[in-house]
Amino acid sequence: MNGVRTNSLTIEPLMRAAFAPFGDVIELESARQIPINSGTTMRYHDLARVDVGDGGGRPLVNVFRGQPRTLPFEVTMLERHPLGSQAFLPMTDRPYLVVVAPAGPLAPDAVRAFVTRGWQGVNYAKGVWHHPLIALDAISDFIVIDRGGEGANCDEQVLPESLWLTQEAMAAAQR
Repeated sequence: MNGVRTNSLTIEPLMRAAFAPFGDVIELESARQIPINSGTTMRYHDLARVDVGDGGGRPLVNVFRGQPRTLPFEVTMLERHPLGSQAFLPMTDRPYLVVVAPAGPLAPDAVRAFVTRGWQGVNYAKGVWHHPLIALDAISDFIVIDRGGEGANCDEQVLPESLWLTQEAMAAAQR
């Protein structure tokens, strides 16, 4: 399928203010810096609000290995984690795509797409709708911090109409 798609998503650069309704952007640029270990290490402090305690949850630290997706990419569903946040920290300096919608009932007209600047992570707030990992260009590893424990913590919902992430939208976001 080539050309313009009717349900093409605008892709925005990932910025703290634009992403704030969905969670945290994890980056070092504006982080509080604290020298530790006799000044040999810099601690970038309190980068995200990890929220996993509901229902006796506990933090899990995982590695997700994402297969690269190619554009155009069809977004047909979103998921959410109602009992805890989910943080993604890339282990490479490679851009990836983030597709989100506000917490609450899924509103397809409120879906937004962001492209990272490589070493930017995201922490999806509890209940925020998001697409599973969308790595680009190559297999990409991410450290993922999310909730472990009892209870159903993943809801999936199919969109009434597909949304498309296109090369044209990606090029516009990277200008």
